[in-house]
Amino acid sequence: MSTELNTLLDDLKRRMEGAIESLRRDLSGLRSGRASPNLLEPVRVEVYGSVVPLSQVGSVAVPEARMLTVSVWDASVVSSVEKAIRDSGLGLNPAAEGQTIRVPIPQLTEERRNEMAKAAARYAEGGRVAVRGVRRDGMDKAKGLEKDGDISQDDLKVWTAAIQKLTDDYIGRVDTLLADKERDIKQV
Repeated sequence: MSTELNTLLDDLKRRMEGAIESLRRDLSGLRSGRASPNLLEPVRVEVYGSVVPLSQVGSVAVPEARMLTVSVWDASVVSSVEKAIRDSGLGLNPAAEGQTIRVPIPQLTEERRNEMAKAAARYAEGGRVAVRGVRRDGMDKAKGLEKDGDISQDDLKVWTAAIQKLTDDYIGRVDTLLADKERDIKQV
């Protein structure tokens, strides 16, 4: 393989890896039946006149399988943090105890599990679309090089096969992430 192809594949890998990381972040925000600090990652808190991630005003711990605790560093923002968690759309009901907020994780209903599984499938489809978009960019670049006479038609076939193999690998990773999350969500 030529260095040009390796450079292109490295760029495509980096961009596809970004799509996978974005999918991981999205999936980590979906609730399964167990407590996980990642569950509160999407929560944004309005403090000091701006909106910041929860991780900038406190730390999240898992003392029990179905309980999260948020240790807020500044006592003056406890009520803002509690409100942000309650209004996050995650179906959580936090309770403040001093500078600590206890967040019990309720058992998911079957209906809620199905909603979460559908949301996971939507996120995964978004990941697949992102990976395919990167593939399209790579294919366009390869075809442009062939059109300009920089690579031969035989080289173009090698390049498109390499790009397609890379795409198939990343689509497989998306499918694996989705299957793992669905298993996690469906587990009672």
